[in-house]
Amino acid sequence: RPFHVEPTNIVSVNDDTQRVTDEASAMNKRIHYYSRLTTPADRALIAPDHVLPAPDEIYVYSPLGTAFKVDSCTDGYGKNSSMVTIFMIWNTMMGTSILSIPWGIKQAGFTSGIILILLMGILTLYCCYRVVKSRKMIPLIDTSNWEFPDVCKYYFGSFGQWSSLLFSMVSLVGAMVVYWVLMSNFLFNTGKFIYNFVHDINVTDIVPGTNGSNKVICPSAASGHPPQNRSVMFSSGNNTGFGLFEEWWNKSQTVPFYLIAVLLPLLNLKSPSFFAKFNVLGTVSVVYLVFLVTVKAARLGIHLEYDWFTENDFFVPEFRVLFPQLTGVLTLAFFIHNCVITLLQNNRNQENNVRDLSIAYFLVGLTYLYVGVIIFASFPSPPLSKECIEQNFLDNFPSDDIMSFVARIFLLFQMMTVYPLLGYLARVQLLRQFFGNAYPSIFHVFILNVAIVGAGVAMARFYPNIGGIIRYSGATCGLAFVFVYPSLIYVISLHRAGQLTWPALIIHIFIILLGLANLIAQFLL
Repeated sequence: RPFHVEPTNIVSVNDDTQRVTDEASAMNKRIHYYSRLTTPADRALIAPDHVLPAPDEIYVYSPLGTAFKVDSCTDGYGKNSSMVTIFMIWNTMMGTSILSIPWGIKQAGFTSGIILILLMGILTLYCCYRVVKSRKMIPLIDTSNWEFPDVCKYYFGSFGQWSSLLFSMVSLVGAMVVYWVLMSNFLFNTGKFIYNFVHDINVTDIVPGTNGSNKVICPSAASGHPPQNRSVMFSSGNNTGFGLFEEWWNKSQTVPFYLIAVLLPLLNLKSPSFFAKFNVLGTVSVVYLVFLVTVKAARLGIHLEYDWFTENDFFVPEFRVLFPQLTGVLTLAFFIHNCVITLLQNNRNQENNVRDLSIAYFLVGLTYLYVGVIIFASFPSPPLSKECIEQNFLDNFPSDDIMSFVARIFLLFQMMTVYPLLGYLARVQLLRQFFGNAYPSIFHVFILNVAIVGAGVAMARFYPNIGGIIRYSGATCGLAFVFVYPSLIYVISLHRAGQLTWPALIIHIFIILLGLANLIAQFLL
């Protein structure tokens, strides 16, 4: 599951004795917790024996977000300010889902899409509150080093332990599959741009699009499947070479396999902590995407027409029955429930946890709203239909678009550094659970990695639809960690304390039913 590692400050013996005791106790608990995730020989998650890192180093890992280090963010005792805590939560939640938000709004309808983003943000925030409170509602047990899956094990026994592992693996493997599809996409478009530039080739895609310098295309117009290499060469010194490149540089048939040579060896490393140094690119990528969206909207203008139920050639209704596809994406977009306890327990002022979590959710929702609404509103309709908005909105810009090329480069490199970290988390959770060792042998690790990579390649080859993958995995893991477990644990805690009321019971049963309906709807629409 996602986690962060926070080395603790060393206090001199001349300081307050109680403070020394508290700091030492906190450090021992953290080291004990993280040592359960790895083998004694693997020092990726625990403090080295010979040196303690500086107290201002914090690493945060997220399935669909980033892995990053925040410098100079703690006080003298290993605690974070509210501003740093808010930023960490925002950065952890901001992931690949942002690329599919405009598509989700198109599926739901513009007005209903905005409403759903607000409602899902509020609902998932409330369930996040329940997760934060769940550990504190357990009496007579020291739960200071517990995560939410530990709470699930306490209430539901081995079923809670194994089911939380299952749903956590769904989120991790789902993230890795989405990453593989996106890396194949970005690598294909990047390679195509570089080849055409180096060989001075002018090509045009055989897909509908706008004219002028701010070109927008509709890749899915020619068929119901994602576009491949449909292009026509206008000028080139070597027609044969261009045709050969088109044959061997194919988005779904060849490029996904090329990534194996780079990423499979990296997955087999015992410790991928080296890659965490590069993952500040995750934050840079999100900021650049917001900048790209702003510039594109300023150049394209606003193209909106309001009609609640009637669909025409260029616009979609304000309400559509496909809206559960957006709720599935949003479940994962707002998903932080299995690591929020860790992120908040190091907040300097614990009484501000609810406020800081609310502000972080507000900023996440605002970012999703801004990107989704701006892309949808500025999409040039006419001449193109709003139905042309792709599951990855960068696909609506041609491969020779400079700003999109830079965005793809940022995202490609960032994902290639996060991917080994996600594989490491999957390995730690699964192999340690079955074999008691995160690295039982190179054979075990290799077989697991081949299975994970194989799933990514298969999806990139036969189902390269990131919106679909995100909504399925989001609705599945969200059913457990967002809707069912927080609600059930809260109801059970109230019942044991003799404080359960009918309104509370009805509300939380309704939340569970919403999560179940959200999952079922993904397979019906």
